[in-house]
Amino acid sequence: MSVKLKPAGKLFIIAAIVTAGIFSVKWYQGRPKEAGKSVDLGKVTLPDATEASLSSNAVLLPLPSADKAVNGGTQINWERMAWNSQFSGMYANGGVRTTKNSLFDAAHLDITYVRQDDCNRQMADLVKFASDYKSNPNTPGVLITFMGDGMPAFMTSLAKELEPLGAEYQPIIIPVAHGKSFGEDQVMAPASWKLDPKNAIGKCVAGVLRDGDINILLKWAGDNGLKVNPDETTYDGTAINIIAANDFLDAPNKYITGYSEKRKVVENGKTTGRDTTVGVDGVATWTPGDVNIATKKGGLVTIASTRQYASQMPNQTIAIKKWANDHRTDIENMIIALAQAGDQVRSFNEAKAFAAKVSADVYQEKDAAYWLKYYNGVEEKDLQGQMVSLGGSTVFNLADMANTFGLGEDRVDRYKAVYNTFGNLMVKMYPSLMPTFLPYEKAVDKSFLLSVISNHPELLQGKAIQTNYASEITSAVSSKSYSIAFETGSASIKPASYKLLDEIFESAVVAEGLKIGVYGHTDNNGSDAVNIPLSQKRAQAVQAYLVKKGLANNRVEAKGYGAAKPIADNNTEAGKSKNRRVEIVLGE
Repeated sequence: MSVKLKPAGKLFIIAAIVTAGIFSVKWYQGRPKEAGKSVDLGKVTLPDATEASLSSNAVLLPLPSADKAVNGGTQINWERMAWNSQFSGMYANGGVRTTKNSLFDAAHLDITYVRQDDCNRQMADLVKFASDYKSNPNTPGVLITFMGDGMPAFMTSLAKELEPLGAEYQPIIIPVAHGKSFGEDQVMAPASWKLDPKNAIGKCVAGVLRDGDINILLKWAGDNGLKVNPDETTYDGTAINIIAANDFLDAPNKYITGYSEKRKVVENGKTTGRDTTVGVDGVATWTPGDVNIATKKGGLVTIASTRQYASQMPNQTIAIKKWANDHRTDIENMIIALAQAGDQVRSFNEAKAFAAKVSADVYQEKDAAYWLKYYNGVEEKDLQGQMVSLGGSTVFNLADMANTFGLGEDRVDRYKAVYNTFGNLMVKMYPSLMPTFLPYEKAVDKSFLLSVISNHPELLQGKAIQTNYASEITSAVSSKSYSIAFETGSASIKPASYKLLDEIFESAVVAEGLKIGVYGHTDNNGSDAVNIPLSQKRAQAVQAYLVKKGLANNRVEAKGYGAAKPIADNNTEAGKSKNRRVEIVLGE
């Protein structure tokens, strides 16, 4: 997320579930000793991705007044974390409370922004509102907004809490998506991890447990076929280990100060009776945690971030279903206003600077220059003289909202991929505590956005965020091999492999900032004249499948290497089996 300064605001929502008492057992009880593998992606290429501007006939709108609006509109208290992806919302509202001549004023809305970084409090406030609204329909509305990758667990828990009120008072994600984290949330570690992810095995990353940034670590580890030890009290030399931090500033501080702790050594999920001392090798954090690393010690670079996993952390909003249906016109007008605000912020520096000022007023921390700097993102030299990337968020216009929810031209539901990827990841990591999650179709109501798109096609003229992919992958972010079944001696994919390919597709959608390489390999049976063309055709068959599902053609490259790059001994049947593979790569 963007510049989120309060620790609780960035906690991954499982922590909120535990604290709120959604589960009757503590998180630490009964969890597995070893993390399951994340959904696999493969190598990909880093893009040169920048904010898109408005269409060529863009017109700068008058900036909102500082005076309070008096439109008598629908009253809403909107709780939100300190996060730069909300610049469009800041511009649209004009101030902490809706101001005169703002876009929300024109939409007859009376919105008060409330900074609330505590996920527990957000959940409790929405549950209280649902109860109050059932008793009194004139109760001012309550909306909450935070990171999209945390929604599966949050929505599952919230739905359970709201069950006593009835089906009408269940939570829904309304497609009022302001924008997304675009680089700021990241895992920082030694450059050797970029050269070979296996260098992370047996190392330790400091971060807030079940936090969105730890999600990035889990995703990157899964993409590279690396295990993660979810037990922060033990050490597994065959996995990446997590050192628990109190908050996002404590995590980098542990690295900066040379923190160490004693751990019990485990092997195959069982304690060995041996102890070891571990230190902090990498950090999962966000601004200004990344700034502190760069300016106070240095030595770490970006291993994976939301610029690479560009769809992972959209800014999503939850409402109570009954209130949303009762205020359908208000929500649609809200979407229209935010779409216009997104185009303004992306197109005009005056609008962006105005949004930064409102952010400082809403968050009551730092000044406009600070929020503006880290909204844009910067590259600076750290204390050891190496270039590091800090900050980075972006806002959405209507075209981006449509693309996020599968209503754009390519019909790829990016948020569905995010929701399912991280829902499944939590189930895989912690099956005893989260055996399932609320289905996407029950969690999200696209009808509000669909209505706006149908009735206001002119708003789609704003240019959507574009990613410029390299023509060829030269540096891998992640790489993993898959056993995709083909018909014997053919490039026809067996139907049994479609589910695996669909998982690869969804994972690739999350990593929208990366190019995908599909590389075919064979064992050494047969000649190069047969194996190389066959491996090429098989790679192209996988490429064609992913493109047909919705990935851009220029995002996926396919190559066949035949038997030239074995990863195991071709003198054994087990080795030959490993060498017959399709490698998926994400890189730059």
